[in-house]
Amino acid sequence: MSTDNTTYHVPVLLEESIELLDIKPDGTYCDLTFGGGGHSRHILSKLGPEGRLYSFDQDRDTLSNAPQDERFNYVESNFRFLRGAMRLRGVTEVDGILADLGVSSHHFDATHRGFSFRGEAPLDMRMNQRGGRTAADVVNSYDADSLARILKEYGELDTTWKIANCIERARAEKPITTTAELVEAVKPCTPPKDEAKFLTKLFQALRIELNGEIEALKMALEQSLKLLNPEGRLVVMSYHSLEDRLVKNFMRSGNTDGIIEKDFFGRATTPFKVITRKAIAPSDEEIQTNPRSRSAKLRVAERIEQD
Repeated sequence: MSTDNTTYHVPVLLEESIELLDIKPDGTYCDLTFGGGGHSRHILSKLGPEGRLYSFDQDRDTLSNAPQDERFNYVESNFRFLRGAMRLRGVTEVDGILADLGVSSHHFDATHRGFSFRGEAPLDMRMNQRGGRTAADVVNSYDADSLARILKEYGELDTTWKIANCIERARAEKPITTTAELVEAVKPCTPPKDEAKFLTKLFQALRIELNGEIEALKMALEQSLKLLNPEGRLVVMSYHSLEDRLVKNFMRSGNTDGIIEKDFFGRATTPFKVITRKAIAPSDEEIQTNPRSRSAKLRVAERIEQD
């Protein structure tokens, strides 16, 4: 069996998330974000011989982390295709779904993938390296209004029109093709005291847009309703306020808009029981050992059997 690859990615809120998944030894589970395999291995350690785990990842690099275990099934797919991928494998219901959203440590550390603003690399940022469009395409082809919108919505940055104008001016001279060129392009707009925070948010916004992460999350959440057995649990870790708001709304109402539907008698018909009234955050100790966990929020809900 392959060893736990913590050099690839240190799993966040590992004990808390697996405990709240409330694993049945003979159950069937989905890990939507396999990555380094930390959460998957912990799930396998709780499963008996009849248990099954299906772990999703669209990045083929992660296949090398797959454990040699007959209960384990690697699904090379974006989790937006969750239900279809499971039906292809003859599975129509599961007892729990776990998702650790965001980017693995490996992606930041693999400089050539272009996820990090440190160093110089092609401005790529594709989660699925077989995809065509790169972050350079977004930076060089979006108009200023579109750039400003995604920087505001996905990066939560201020004065995004200034940043968009900086990018427009730089690319008018020559296309922006590397991470270092993008950092240089936005230098006039970069606050000197908060450079790392600013660039982190800028790169985050481009990554979310390029990979369609918000749309994929919405699709996976909606499909989880059709897959989860009664008492099956949905466990999600998010790292961005927009993601967290979608997850919170969905767990409260059964839709990402957060609109709670009512029956003929005016009673709420929410399909979930919220297990975490307040999001669980990493401990100070975990943040100290793994600083990338600091913005994580863990939410859990349990599927209710409906008439």
